[in-house]
Amino acid sequence: MYRPILFTLMTLVCCGRIERPKEVLPKALPVKEVVFNGLKHPWSIAFLSEEEALVTEKDGDLVKVNLSTKAKQVIQGFPTDLTDSIRIKRHGDNSGIFEVVIHPDFDTNAYIYLSYAAKRSGEGTTTKVVRARLDGTSLHDVITILEAGPFTREYYHYGGGMVFGADGKLYITVGERLFWEKDEPEIPIAQDVKDKRGKIYRFNSDGRVPKDNPDFGEGAVPGLYALGIRAAQGIAMQPVYGNLWFSEHGTIRGDEINLLKPGANYGWPLTTSGELRSKDYVPPKLEVDLTPPTWYWPHTVAPTGLTFYTGDEFPEWKNDLLVPGLSRGSFWRFRIEKDVIKSAEELFLDSRVRSRKIAQSPEGKLYMLTDEPNGKIVRIKNAAVSYPETF
Repeated sequence: MYRPILFTLMTLVCCGRIERPKEVLPKALPVKEVVFNGLKHPWSIAFLSEEEALVTEKDGDLVKVNLSTKAKQVIQGFPTDLTDSIRIKRHGDNSGIFEVVIHPDFDTNAYIYLSYAAKRSGEGTTTKVVRARLDGTSLHDVITILEAGPFTREYYHYGGGMVFGADGKLYITVGERLFWEKDEPEIPIAQDVKDKRGKIYRFNSDGRVPKDNPDFGEGAVPGLYALGIRAAQGIAMQPVYGNLWFSEHGTIRGDEINLLKPGANYGWPLTTSGELRSKDYVPPKLEVDLTPPTWYWPHTVAPTGLTFYTGDEFPEWKNDLLVPGLSRGSFWRFRIEKDVIKSAEELFLDSRVRSRKIAQSPEGKLYMLTDEPNGKIVRIKNAAVSYPETF
């Protein structure tokens, strides 16, 4: 087990334990403002402009929303193998539409990338990633980037987080799909380089495998970049340094923030910072090097789609990592110096709400998606700042 992190590291800015020059960093007064509602458990958002964005509904559709007019349009042409479990409800069902990201050169090629739970008749579901060309409100020229089989009847832990790195490569998280550790094969899924589940991938934007990807040996699945993943959802690029950080769900506690490194093994289920769900499960002894988490919580947070803040509305948050969560509706801000987490602050203690994503608009405005049947897009504003509003 990893050793507990000392809480001297968890410095709460709101408690006044960090003194910063007021003339440089004015006090932040974050408040929430609902700017859009009527979404079916929204999972991800990708801004096309300051007013328009693509939103994935985990229990619905890929939609285009306008934050000014409040209009919502369903995007046509979504792949037909999207699992129908979004309509046939199952207890604990995690399937649906997950991440949407746009190509770095979207203005010229109109490419978007989507992750979702794909179905195969008689076999079940798996995590799938496709690229498509967006033409108005329709998808065209759809190609598969990753199909993380095997298809199984487990409806948990798909992963599906995506981001383009500073190197222009597409990084994808895929969960191991199990609920109980007792169901692990002799070589655990996330430790088996021949199994596509429980991994992080790196691809060129057209789906080809980069030549400089780490080598995991003969028989390793194409595109593999890191392994030992249980249920990672969020992944984001750190400004200035270009590092990639990702969130990870534990079972009983064990939620983590990790710094992505090529070829790294993040340990699941050989070790965890929490507890295993199957009390009698004994992980095998494998001769592998494990990478411990950069941060983990002593309680359950269920961290989701994170982002690094680069806007100007909250000057003292510049380049900080923002992490929403499902459990307790938590919302965290991490101060990071290169690859070291120096402090953590939990925000909105009096207005908790389950959230799948925190994202930033082209002009640097902050938004979060609430994980509800009537899901909302919430603007996070600084009440200490006065400025004209367009919507």
